[in-house]
Amino acid sequence: MKRSVFFLPVVVCISLSCTQTSQKNAGGETLPEQESVATQDMKNLSFEELFQPVQPSELPDNVFKLVGEDFTVITAGQEEDFNSMTASWGGWGRLFELPSTWCFLRASRYTLELIKREQSYTMSYFADEYKDQVLYFGSKSGRDSDKMKNNPLTFVKTPAGNITYREARLVIECKLMEITTVAPGDFYSEKGKTFVEDAFKEVKEYHKLVFGEISHVWIKKQAER
Repeated sequence: MKRSVFFLPVVVCISLSCTQTSQKNAGGETLPEQESVATQDMKNLSFEELFQPVQPSELPDNVFKLVGEDFTVITAGQEEDFNSMTASWGGWGRLFELPSTWCFLRASRYTLELIKREQSYTMSYFADEYKDQVLYFGSKSGRDSDKMKNNPLTFVKTPAGNITYREARLVIECKLMEITTVAPGDFYSEKGKTFVEDAFKEVKEYHKLVFGEISHVWIKKQAER
């Protein structure tokens, strides 16, 4: 791994709870969805009607709470071909003097393939009520399933053309900066070394660290939060 930069990471595992109604998706699985007038109205609003920009330094959330207690949905691709995945390890900081994010992804992820292709992606965060929809993105691969069509969350394009969701409360747009491959010899904690070695045994590839420059930050307008 490269050691030429300083970046303070936050690594966490996530647990949330919520209460929702449910529906059946195309595959016969039960997939919760909040059926309310506000939700239905939201689906008809544009990105600009739902979100407002803020500077990275003005982010309203504490990173330890946001990454530590909320799931991240990472999305990459174009309207005709995009994919989302659920992530629970990552952080924010500065890299190459730029506000940046990092995430820890399996090399086999379809979303990672799209990140490489587009060299941009979004990291979206949701209120607790959308927990089950968010977790559904991590239940299977979008490469060989219809998980994107079966999820009731409604996608929307940012002004820069990246994909996120109307139901998100916070969206961070990123430009790809660097992808590095982890190796057991780079880890000095037994827990970290064991994790990457065990993960390698499953897919015969080591995890990737993905670093992205924060290009835009969007928060849900107060009327919709």
